This record gives sequence, C-alpha cells and structure tokens, in this order.
Amino acid sequence: MSATSAPFGLRPAFHPSGLDRAQALANGITSGYASDILKGQPVKYATAGVIQPAAAGEAFVGAFDGVEWTDTTGRRRVSNYWPASTAYQTGSCVAYFYNDPNIVYEIQAAGSLAQSAVGDMADLSNTTAGSTTTGLSQCTLSTTLAGAGNSAQMLIRDLAPYPGNAWGDAYTIVRVTVNESQVNASVNAI
Repeated sequence: MSATSAPFGLRPAFHPSGLDRAQALANGITSGYASDILKGQPVKYATAGVIQPAAAGEAFVGAFDGVEWTDTTGRRRVSNYWPASTAYQTGSCVAYFYNDPNIVYEIQAAGSLAQSAVGDMADLSNTTAGSTTTGLSQCTLSTTLAGAGNSAQMLIRDLAPYPGNAWGDAYTIVRVTVNESQVNASVNAI
C-alpha cells in the first residue's frame, strides 16, 4: 500500500474524545469562487468569513469535507468538492470542513519517512493536487522535516496501522495533527 503513490489528502482518523465532526459554515464559500476545493484539502479562514484552500507553509484550520448549494436554476446540489467558478443562489451555500485542532488525520507522505520522524513536524505539499472526477485531494506530507526548534504545519504522531504500511516505505502513510492552526492563539489568525 505505501509502496505506491496514491495520496488521498487529509483524512480524519479519529479524535481523542471519539467525535470527529465536520463544521457546517453557512455561505462558507464565495459564489463564483474560482478554484476547486477538494475533499481532504487543507482549508483556511479568509478575511471575508469564508474558507479557501491553504497553501504549503500557511496556518490553516483543517480539512475540507464537502459542500451543498442551490444553483442558479434552483436545483439543490451536494458535492464532496467545490467546482471552480460555481455560482449559487444567495444564502444557499453550506460548506463542511473539519476545524478541531485535536483531530488526528492520516496522510500519505510524498516519499519515505523513518520512525524517527515521530514528534517532528513537516509542511504539506501538493496542496492543490487532486481529481475533479473523484472530488478527492491528493495533498501529501513533505518528507522535509522541520527539525528541533523549528515549526511546520503538521506534527507527525504515528504510523497509520495498515497492512503493507511500514516506516521507511516509499510513500509512508502517517497520522498527524495540525500544528500551525488558525484556531491556536499563538498563530496569526487571518
């Protein structure tokens, strides 16, 4: 499994309380927003009170989970991704995303990681990669570790416990938490 590059973005694995629930944000994406937002893609709060994709190295809030809206013809749409440049009827959009910094996510690394990476940090990579056919992000975790005394977007917690996934594999799947979160008081919010 982790010998093949098959990234799936940020996938919630669990929450220490047992509850990993996506937040619903009314009018959470601007009508006509020009970029795709894919399921599992890192998102950030923007200054207009909406969410947008986050880039590598940016503080962000969590992972996108889907969206629903009423299109300009009056038809209700539900999708696991936001199609770029989609217009909707005013007040009809609801965006879903995970925003609890305690959620533990699984993500495939862009290469090999050793067990010594546990407790270290790394930024995300390929944050805009993905498929509009499946609606899934192909965001990965960089294998360039931050090192002692430095900070990065994600804290590496453990190996994802799957058969065929081991430390040192070509594309290791790991469990991570958001380290540079917009909901953390020590990180500049918006």
